[in-house]
Amino acid sequence: MTSMQCKGFAAGAISAQIKYKDRPDLAMLVCTHPAAAAAVFTQNKVTAAPVRLSREHIQSGRCQALIVNSGNANCATGVQGMENAKTMARAAAQALGIQPELVQVASTGVIGQQLPMDRILPRIPDLVAKIRPEGLEDLARAIMTTDLVQKTAVKTLKIQGKTITLCGMAKGSGMIRPDMATMLSFLVTDADIAPEVLTSLLKAAVDKSFNRISVDGDTSTNDMVLLMASGASGTRPQGEDSDHFAEALDALCMDLATQVVRDGEGATKLVRVVVQGARNHADALKAADTVANSPLVKTALFGEDANWGRLAMAVGRSGADLDPDRITLRFDDALLVKDGVWLGAEAEAKAAAVMKQKEFTLLIDLGIGPGTDFMLTCDFSYDYVRINADYRS
Repeated sequence: MTSMQCKGFAAGAISAQIKYKDRPDLAMLVCTHPAAAAAVFTQNKVTAAPVRLSREHIQSGRCQALIVNSGNANCATGVQGMENAKTMARAAAQALGIQPELVQVASTGVIGQQLPMDRILPRIPDLVAKIRPEGLEDLARAIMTTDLVQKTAVKTLKIQGKTITLCGMAKGSGMIRPDMATMLSFLVTDADIAPEVLTSLLKAAVDKSFNRISVDGDTSTNDMVLLMASGASGTRPQGEDSDHFAEALDALCMDLATQVVRDGEGATKLVRVVVQGARNHADALKAADTVANSPLVKTALFGEDANWGRLAMAVGRSGADLDPDRITLRFDDALLVKDGVWLGAEAEAKAAAVMKQKEFTLLIDLGIGPGTDFMLTCDFSYDYVRINADYRS
């Protein structure tokens, strides 16, 4: 794998024992100077204190540091929670010798509990001492909660004879449902890009990736995707080069989004739900979204049961225009339904064989128009219930 390093950036992580003992749970990302920055945040109306603070700070289009903790979401914590988020920003800024407004704050973990500031604040100088150019991997590990694996990605491209690097990481396994980007993700690049351009590029990339994933249909209170550009490569993408950079950013986000669904809580399947032939693109997304979030569909995926009635039910309640007599359904290349008619036991056996794979595509053709869209989803297993029943234990 390409090295997780990007010119102008350094990171580090330590254990502050916020929830678990002896595992990294407090991390920092730092740029050598105020970087151009853009961010998108959860649309959930119950919003964590760090999200509200970071929304304010990002308005300048500049960011030099991020401080993030796992194990505690600092959400539904009232006035004290906001003061704790501000205190984290001030403490990080003081340790780095920068302005608090240049610090983004992020938290993830249990909702409704105050942060253990008596454990966090004394460790911030130790955290700063751990920062190194190779530390992006440390940051990726520190933000994990129920994640089974850390999620990182690197993309490079040549612009004006120079190599541009994009590095990214994400955490997310449960409480994942499109509505910005249901998780935390931190992206960095050494390209020279203005904040307003970054904002446009990030929103477009998120819409095509993190807004197309679902694990369980629940949108988190703490979601955040932060993109920082150091400009340390000395190269500013323009014209076609700007398009190439956008493609690399899209690919980076899609890579991370896919890793999130693949590591969904208790997941055993990664399924791409593609709807085509819809009246328009909006209807295609409605149908794909409803199928991807249906508990009955997701349990059938786990049971490897090619129960096409559940799929028809989900599409039918999605709000998309359709004619039941035109629906065609495939599992990869295995055709199960043609023009609304089930093709029999042999066809179902072939579809069921596809469902035994770890990854496959579910293609639903509504047969009435040019609209197409997709969602990435996973199955519901027994382990999903176990993980979430025991989450606060």
